[in-house]
Amino acid sequence: MATLHERLRTLPPGALQGIRRGIEKESLRALPDGNLALTPHPAALGSPLTHPSVTTDFSESQLELITGIHADVDACYAELTEIHQFVCRAIADENLWVGSMPCKLPPDENIPIGVYGSSNVGRAKTVYRTGLGYRYGRRMQMISGIHYNWSMPGLNTEDYFGLIRNFRRHSFLLLYLFGASPAVCASFVAGREHELQPLARHTLHMPYGTSLRMGRLGYQSDAQSALAVSCNSLELYAAQLQEALTHGYPAYEKIGILGPEGDYRQLATSLLQIENEFYGKIRPKRVIFPGERPLHALRQRGVEYVEVRCMDLDPFVPVGIDTQTMRFIDLLLLHCLLSDSPPDTPQEIAALRRNQHLVAARGRDPDLRLDRGGQEVTLAEWGAEIVEASATIAAALDALHGGSGHRTAIDSAFAALRDPAELPSARVLATMARDHENSYVDFIRAQSELAKGTLIGLPFAADREAAFRELAQQSRQAQKRMEAADTVAFESYRQSYLAESSLGA
Repeated sequence: MATLHERLRTLPPGALQGIRRGIEKESLRALPDGNLALTPHPAALGSPLTHPSVTTDFSESQLELITGIHADVDACYAELTEIHQFVCRAIADENLWVGSMPCKLPPDENIPIGVYGSSNVGRAKTVYRTGLGYRYGRRMQMISGIHYNWSMPGLNTEDYFGLIRNFRRHSFLLLYLFGASPAVCASFVAGREHELQPLARHTLHMPYGTSLRMGRLGYQSDAQSALAVSCNSLELYAAQLQEALTHGYPAYEKIGILGPEGDYRQLATSLLQIENEFYGKIRPKRVIFPGERPLHALRQRGVEYVEVRCMDLDPFVPVGIDTQTMRFIDLLLLHCLLSDSPPDTPQEIAALRRNQHLVAARGRDPDLRLDRGGQEVTLAEWGAEIVEASATIAAALDALHGGSGHRTAIDSAFAALRDPAELPSARVLATMARDHENSYVDFIRAQSELAKGTLIGLPFAADREAAFRELAQQSRQAQKRMEAADTVAFESYRQSYLAESSLGA
């Protein structure tokens, strides 16, 4: 059986040079006092429906900043920084909330859902979010994170699915190393059962927690908990996802499509309204054509890239992620690609979900054991094996790009496995205790103000600011053209888009 080192040497010429990555980063807009900003999407940022770099996620108050695709980690980071600089100048006295767990939230019904205009596409986006609110509550949707899109030339769909299976097994390491949400404002869980422990001043936490965002209180769904979608092949993945997209789910059938006054409550009554509702740590992706369903694109043209979805915002970094973290994600993805990737089973998928919840809630507990193929193993032992095996990849990438950035990422991971006090989650709790009387909101509020001040203080060329303003204007014009081009009623559009035939089976 070939070793990881041998497989690395047999990659096609130019494969490592051809790695591409891009970032989608979510942040709430918050007021200086730590409350959620309830203002509409700032006009200076253009149309969230059509702007290529600045949109909204679930809420009008939740920005999503999107980079292009980059061959160079530093270039990707530089663009993300530029987008932040423009946004910070456009949001007046508001701040970008630098924590994954939300700021102080109003009652659920007062959290504003994203608005995208009167086109059928725009209305569908709003109705989908309305459905998420009915299904899971609006608070859960206010959690923010970073999605890391990654591709490498020469890979086929089977290669990507092998990578995905291994990533599901090994992603606990990212939660441990980079989880930065061990605490939360009590307003987030108002009226909900939870296992969090009180800390002080309306703050709850898990003493050994790493990423509440990825735990039972985060992007989780009891309805989806039984949805054990296999990644053994595109065919199986697509068939199981299609079933969730087309079969009615009793609890959602009770909600209905329309309310008593004819207002849309959700797009569909199936377990998933659309593909994006399937929560996962990683997704196979393909760029879609206008109006095309993501599942149809995958079936017709195969996997083009993967989307890593388990990264918290780092509140100590103004843009939420640094280049060292990006390099480590690259290393882990290559490790997952080059390692043996046996087929998954429903039993393994369930065990990996339990591992995820354990690391999210107790990742820094020295007594924590994870399930590794039916055997208990310590997180530190398993994590160290992955990091050690990735050292060969780090050497190859450093030789290719120059410097020692990937080796530094490896050394930092080893240090954090030896001493959990090095972890962002530990630093969050320590800083809260030292400087903010254990208040989560006060800590993130201070970090948010610091981040904004840092970003505004960085040089920002006049021509770059002008380019962003032009993009905003172009996006508003593009939205108007979309609205003028619609020729069918929204209900006809909805039924056509959601038809089973649109999934490409």
